[in-house]
Amino acid sequence: MDKTSSFSSHEGKPIRCKAAICKKAGEPLVIEEIHVHPPQAYEVRIKIVCTTLCHTDLAFSKYDSGPLARFPRILGHEAVGLVESIGEHVDGFKHGDVVLPVFHPHCEECRDCKSSKGNWCTRFAEDLVSNTRRYGMASRFKDSMGEDIHHFFFVSSFSEYTIVDIAHLVKISPEIPVDRAVLLSCGVSTGIGAAWRTADIEEGSTVAVFGLGAVGLAVGEGARLRGAAQIIGIDINPDKFAIGKKFGFTDFVNPTLCGDKKISEVIKEIAGGGVDYSFECVGITSVLSEAFLSTRTGTGKTVALGINPAAPTELDSFGLFRGKHVCGSLFGGLKPKLDIPILVDRYLKKELNLDSFITHELKFEDINKAFDLLEKGKSLRCILWMDKK
Repeated sequence: MDKTSSFSSHEGKPIRCKAAICKKAGEPLVIEEIHVHPPQAYEVRIKIVCTTLCHTDLAFSKYDSGPLARFPRILGHEAVGLVESIGEHVDGFKHGDVVLPVFHPHCEECRDCKSSKGNWCTRFAEDLVSNTRRYGMASRFKDSMGEDIHHFFFVSSFSEYTIVDIAHLVKISPEIPVDRAVLLSCGVSTGIGAAWRTADIEEGSTVAVFGLGAVGLAVGEGARLRGAAQIIGIDINPDKFAIGKKFGFTDFVNPTLCGDKKISEVIKEIAGGGVDYSFECVGITSVLSEAFLSTRTGTGKTVALGINPAAPTELDSFGLFRGKHVCGSLFGGLKPKLDIPILVDRYLKKELNLDSFITHELKFEDINKAFDLLEKGKSLRCILWMDKK
């Protein structure tokens, strides 16, 4: 990307711009002019170049109750942008830098951020409710009447400009095309990271992936790069199988065609007793149970990437007793500031397949069409360009 891309600086002043606002649960987003305040200490104001959406955006656009259901709100958490201005105490970022906002924090200072065991951030990660990372419910967005607009997951990329805390911001190489880099903000990094960091797949392993959306396909890509011998994809949409081959999938199972057999039984037959690793990428507890049953006794590991916090999970306790493992994976176990630049480098070296995730490109004004494509299962990732004519 050309770092000299021109955009006006309004350092220290509010910026008027367009944003797609979710005003009521289940209703189409409304594009309106808003005001974006200057960044405060530890914050950066970003000009969004392109953004995309995943099922998390879709789900939160429909929630009508609970502490995370807030309106009006600016959704969006997968994006690439340029630094427009910075607040006090911001080091490592300057005007014009190409940056990737990430929903998962990485403060680099707390015990867990310094640990190599995982990617939890003790300092910040517990808080999913606030608008801004260090200022609670204070909003940096105002509508035309001066009323607050809520943030989303500390990113809010469905706006021409947004404010992001430095704990959620990664500086990336300007050499990677922005429409490829944007994929690394959430879903694709989550899937690849789950294969690399959480599962730590070895060469020659057998793998089963339940759900072939962007996250599931990214798990397959991560397993391919790790040298997995067999990667089995499970999905009720047969159209996903042709796409899956681009990411290294070797076998496919359509649950609707399994007859009286359980999916886990079919997978055990294909993999000769069960797979070494299974990944649940749907968020359905019954699917997690089948994923667990499909792994090898004694050593099998199941990684949960989807979540339904309201539903209890039942697992085969005897399988646990006999050595099977199950764990969750948030953002694929990746530490954003350390690992995203590695993924960028792998793409630039032509090792990582990001191109096949992009199924559509639209103008930002057509964002509701992108939601419709995703809800109908017709897109993996639709790139929304802020300045596309």
